[in-house]
Amino acid sequence: MGVREGSNRLQLLSIASSVCHLPVMASRVALIQGASRGLGLEFCKHILKNKSPAAVIATCRNPDGATELRALADQHPGQVTVLRLDVSREEDIRGAADRVKESFGRLDLIVNSAAMLHPSGKGETSLREVTAQGIISTLTTNTVGPLVMAKYFAPLLQKGGGSFGQQPAEKAKQHSGIIVNITAKVGSIGDNGLGGWYSYRMSKAALNMATRNLSIELGRSRPKVVCVCLHPGTVNTDLSRPYHRNVPKEKLFSTEQSVSALMNIIETLSIEKTGKAYNWDGTELPW
Repeated sequence: MGVREGSNRLQLLSIASSVCHLPVMASRVALIQGASRGLGLEFCKHILKNKSPAAVIATCRNPDGATELRALADQHPGQVTVLRLDVSREEDIRGAADRVKESFGRLDLIVNSAAMLHPSGKGETSLREVTAQGIISTLTTNTVGPLVMAKYFAPLLQKGGGSFGQQPAEKAKQHSGIIVNITAKVGSIGDNGLGGWYSYRMSKAALNMATRNLSIELGRSRPKVVCVCLHPGTVNTDLSRPYHRNVPKEKLFSTEQSVSALMNIIETLSIEKTGKAYNWDGTELPW
């Protein structure tokens, strides 16, 4: 993901920013990976607007430079914890998991939203533009990162209360936590009729497989963890903005519209829905 930002001192400052003020009555704990902008930042805002008390753990590569995220934390004292986490660094993920365990002891929801189109900022339109390093960088951020997140945070999700997407009457089908990986429709092999965008398509197809694998393993655990991929639609973010020209106005979503739709799906998830990919409107996407 490029340059490593921040010193150890800044990392500790960002970690400590809200942990010591965690609300005792927080009924839900959500971790949003890639929370400094775009969909990740909007997930944080949406969860904090909910009437049910929630603690939000917001991670990003450079907390000191995440102006909007830190402003959000200031607006919600005691509810937002900002952690430094570069998803391409396993030691960052492991350290963040240790901090969350110390301060919260559990998680109910993880949303892996950080993604890159390509190191160049645009998708490869032909084989001539493919480079090994471009593919490796994209896969590291979009696929390897979310999988390693699951490795270190699954034990905390198994201690969650299932308050995201949990129906109280369904005790026999109860799950303890949810992993949401933000995928893209272009990662669907069955839906690919145009080609191109090798790195991005491959990374999202691989993420879909990783999510399917996780759903099988964590679906056997006691308690179970629901694992799904969600496609947010075409959203007006930095990642997709260069490709908006041919997108009909009614199919270009704001981050608010997209996250609202995705949260509607998350809040209706059950163990029967684990291991699948869903469009923003709730329809199932082909692998």
